[in-house]
Amino acid sequence: MLKPLLLSILFIALFSNLRAQDNYEIQVYGSETVDSGHTMVELHSNYTSNGSTTVINGQLPTNHVEHETIEITHGWTPWFETGFYFFNSLGNDGRTAYVGSHIRPRFRAPEDWKWPVGVSISFEFGFQKAAFSANTSTLEIRPIIDKKWGGWYISLNPTLDQSFAGPDQNRGLIFSPNVKVSYDISKVVAIGPEYYGSTGPFFHYDPIQQQQHQIFAAVDLNTDPNWEFNGGFGLGLTNATDKAIFKIIIGRRF
Repeated sequence: MLKPLLLSILFIALFSNLRAQDNYEIQVYGSETVDSGHTMVELHSNYTSNGSTTVINGQLPTNHVEHETIEITHGWTPWFETGFYFFNSLGNDGRTAYVGSHIRPRFRAPEDWKWPVGVSISFEFGFQKAAFSANTSTLEIRPIIDKKWGGWYISLNPTLDQSFAGPDQNRGLIFSPNVKVSYDISKVVAIGPEYYGSTGPFFHYDPIQQQQHQIFAAVDLNTDPNWEFNGGFGLGLTNATDKAIFKIIIGRRF
């Protein structure tokens, strides 16, 4: 059943006019899942140094706000894991609060299929408070395709978002591509760009300044198999995108 499921999902991020960003987990996913019987705990820390300064669709501004997300992922089989997210916001003017939670089952193409690229797909569903996300109930469908050759690595996440409550609930699936490219400059350090975008529904794209396009300069540290570190600085390229964000992801496998 798993193989037809993965083969049937094709490439098909949420916003209405000049919507604010969520920016709780800024990450391009790789295809690997957590090993069976193991658990990964991650802390996503993101600080918006230059973001929105007004209320948009009832959503609080993002300027000078810090987001702290706890992600706990458990591997059940060699090809299936489940992740849980707890979103939190830290900021003045009523912006310090628990924001919401998501659950994310993910399936991976088993290694014995011997595909030339890594492939997995996740389905992330949950809720957020309206003051922090105008779309309060959402589903994210994230196909993941990646490849490592030599010192180079690339991962493509052609993500689809669906809102069930909020200003985007009648817009259908919205295309939100994420891309990561990195190069190993040593056995410990890899550097490269990460791209995060949201362009609107397929074939009905939003005007360019209402789309979200953001580029990060990112670094990954591989000091220990049980630890992960990803950090970076991102610049927004359109009016709908927060202009400057710092991010750090620290994870530990148990």
